[in-house]
Amino acid sequence: MSVALLSIGTELLQGEIANSNAQWIGDALTALGFHVTRIECVGDERDVLAATLSRLVDEHAFVIATGGLGPTSDDLTAEVAASVFGTMLALDDDQLATMRRKLEKVGRTLRQGHVKQANLPVGCEVLANPVGSAPGFALARGDHEVVFLPGVPAEMKAMFEQGVAPRLARRLTSDEHRVVLHTYGAGESIVAERLEGLEASFPGVVLGYRIKGTEVDVKVVARAASRADARVLAEQAADEARDRLDELVYGEGDETLVQVVARSLRSRGFTLAVSESCTGGLVAKELTALPASDYFAGGTVTYSNAAKTKLLGVSEDTLRGHGAVSAEVAAEMAEGARRSFGTDVALSVTGIAGPTGATADKPVGLVYWAVAHPGGTVVSHRIFSGTRGQIQLAATYAVLDEVRRACASLRLSRSSARGLSG
Repeated sequence: MSVALLSIGTELLQGEIANSNAQWIGDALTALGFHVTRIECVGDERDVLAATLSRLVDEHAFVIATGGLGPTSDDLTAEVAASVFGTMLALDDDQLATMRRKLEKVGRTLRQGHVKQANLPVGCEVLANPVGSAPGFALARGDHEVVFLPGVPAEMKAMFEQGVAPRLARRLTSDEHRVVLHTYGAGESIVAERLEGLEASFPGVVLGYRIKGTEVDVKVVARAASRADARVLAEQAADEARDRLDELVYGEGDETLVQVVARSLRSRGFTLAVSESCTGGLVAKELTALPASDYFAGGTVTYSNAAKTKLLGVSEDTLRGHGAVSAEVAAEMAEGARRSFGTDVALSVTGIAGPTGATADKPVGLVYWAVAHPGGTVVSHRIFSGTRGQIQLAATYAVLDEVRRACASLRLSRSSARGLSG
């Protein structure tokens, strides 16, 4: 079924805020098996909005519109939607009462702008807003339907997941199935080279690629006579893709690299410590974005050479002889963190994130990282490009991927690994 997205708001057209809603909804719809065939953005102009909405309703079975449901005078979505669907606005007393209760619960009072948000098109189906005060609504014309959601991302996402996704699932007659593989460690061109010829080997399968920061996602999409057949075909092609990509694949579906690292450590009963320099605590931040107290012991940000020596035991001779940005220092940082925190595994990262600090033989973007574990210490390095923040993020994911690989290579539990640690 074809789906169109309509983003409403002059602030989107003027670049004041990014249109993240369309990106998020498009990704969610694709994962559900729908085809997003058009994304449009219009400002808060009554005539333009009416013409665009009318055309999208005629051309698509389902339209999702976001924005313009607020309390201010330039929020015109409800009014325009009523005119396009040949109805009028009327105050919904039940929704007004619901809004009043929500506001009073957080110590706020109902204002005239809130009353405006309770004026809804007659005949619409109200969509509950579990996060904010203003409701959304749905209108239908024959087999064509439009849902209207707030533009605030947190409210939109909650309403989509609780109200729109189940609604769409009832209409899904897709003969398509997809598997999304997450890869790290190689660029898009290398990933594509490894998968060359796969589509020809599996007629009905189409590959898609998406660069996501330092990662590359591979979408294996199969279409067949039925959804069950499509699932079988997609899984067969995905198995072949996994074999070809080998160590580059770290997960699939909704998995993140941090989740995979956490699972790898937990499944082995391992604990982890971190020692960071150029990333300034970003690795620890990523690890603790989800509950991590069962495996993450803690970490240090040893930015200065003195801190590296005092807190991690990095040798002053090593620092003088090789410099803070070196394989030798990265190794000693990881080993020192493992020793200080008493963990099974420890990681380190040290580098030049820029824009200053480069030398003739050590350019901006040069980063060394190490993982110390029961089997030894692994050290890697790379020259990353981009802004300071981009380099820091790339280094963070590089060392996390190194932890993942180290765990995979050990294939040990805590009890058997103790014998290797001496």
